[in-house]
Amino acid sequence: MKILAVDIGGHNVKLLATGQRQPRKFPSGPAFTPQELVERLLEAATGWSFEAISIGYPGPVIGGKPAAEPRNLGSGWLDFDFSEAFAIPVKVVNDAAMQAWGSYAGGRMLFLGLGTGLGTALILDGLLHPLETAHLPYKKGLTYEEVLGDAGLKRLGKKRWRQEVRSVVHLFREAFQVDYLVVGGGNRKLLKSLPPYVRLGDNAFAFLGGFRLWEESAEAVKPLAEALPPSSSPEPDSIPPKPARQHPSSGTPPAPSP
Repeated sequence: MKILAVDIGGHNVKLLATGQRQPRKFPSGPAFTPQELVERLLEAATGWSFEAISIGYPGPVIGGKPAAEPRNLGSGWLDFDFSEAFAIPVKVVNDAAMQAWGSYAGGRMLFLGLGTGLGTALILDGLLHPLETAHLPYKKGLTYEEVLGDAGLKRLGKKRWRQEVRSVVHLFREAFQVDYLVVGGGNRKLLKSLPPYVRLGDNAFAFLGGFRLWEESAEAVKPLAEALPPSSSPEPDSIPPKPARQHPSSGTPPAPSP
């Protein structure tokens, strides 16, 4: 089965189809809507063949549907029918869960995604459990996401932010009693020394997780020490924003959609 895996982030949407080696991406942002996702995604995937889609959604997902509007994108996601819009089967999961599923190498694993916000997911012996720890209180009236996400990085600076990441990694390991942790997300590159039970993930594993969502059983999930090695993961090709359409009467572009 040929799958299109889609990772929606606060700044970009990245995509990769089965059999392709070069991911593609296009901008998202605070006004980005599901209607725009459909339009831009079909445009960006031109030339690729796929029969189903996996979407990593930046927010809670219940029963295969978004359970809350994303904090860093536009609105309209809750009642949107992705399968109808794309006219093929679509699976929607939390974005951290999708990357966790691609990073999984057996046993008990906790995934932390450090990016615009904070994503977490737990896999226990082949069973995926998306978590929503980002907005739980952490310290000094701030949540985990406010400390470990982009806002915390800018406020604290790299040195103090790294210290907070180490503290949370230790805390979560003790709380969830896992064998190992995988730290992914764009800001993982800023980390230096980490405990031996932690390994850096790679955003390319989100695509592998999207492909794995269509596997028939958890038995199909194999360790991936050699699969999609981080050192060789290519940067996605950027698809430039579409130029604003000219208004037929005035010749001036219409106002952006909310």
